[in-house]
Amino acid sequence: MDKKVAFIGAGSMAEAIISGIVHQEILRKEQIVVTNKSDKERIDRLKRRYQIQSIQDKEKVAADADIVILATKPYDLEPAVQSIQAYLKPDQLIISVIAGISTEYITSLIGSNAPVIRAMPNTSASIGYSATALSAGKFAGDEHMAEAQALFESIGSTVMVDEADMHTVTGVSGSGPAYIYYFVEAMEQAAVEAGLDKETAKALVAQTVVGAGEMLKQTGEAAGDLREKVTSPGGTTQAGLEALAADGFQDAIKNCVKSARERSIELGEKK
Repeated sequence: MDKKVAFIGAGSMAEAIISGIVHQEILRKEQIVVTNKSDKERIDRLKRRYQIQSIQDKEKVAADADIVILATKPYDLEPAVQSIQAYLKPDQLIISVIAGISTEYITSLIGSNAPVIRAMPNTSASIGYSATALSAGKFAGDEHMAEAQALFESIGSTVMVDEADMHTVTGVSGSGPAYIYYFVEAMEQAAVEAGLDKETAKALVAQTVVGAGEMLKQTGEAAGDLREKVTSPGGTTQAGLEALAADGFQDAIKNCVKSARERSIELGEKK
């Protein structure tokens, strides 16, 4: 891709995307520029780690970019856009990876008809395995969506969704890796408490999660069908599943996703 990409914001999501782009060699390192509000130490660390460009001159960052990726915290978005607004050009593609914030609001801050796309990747972007949802703003055409899709498919898979569904996407795949890690922590702890050493437990659980994910992707079968295939009547798996059901496992997961979705909505309302 022969584009210059500027990241406004340098948090964990920005780093995950940068890491994925650099390791997948989608862009040359000199094509990636990052800046943030005030944390020069953070910027310098990203520059050393990925050999990308770091510039505190907001005018140069905004004016030279083909794609501007907004990756600030929600409450930092307005001052961040205000700091670059005068230097943005109508033909630049603006992509927001900020949870909860609508393309309509971003367009109002920019004050022009620049194409805005909302993206919700996750931190697995850093190793090329993000699940990213994309939604088009009012002025984003098919060519802009294709450009965003090409960028994010370089660091994982993409789906197109209505923007109204982005809050749910945030609760499912945006925050989803953390839920999986939390589950893995519990599995590892149970294994250690039962007598396995930590490294063995870690290796077994990690590969089990990877294998289950690949089964879902490669077979195309429903999760429920795959679960039933593993579950022999009266067997060990059934005993484990019954314990999960007794402790309200499914309801807990549903409440987890619901809570994350509601928080995404709140972030949008508090802008």
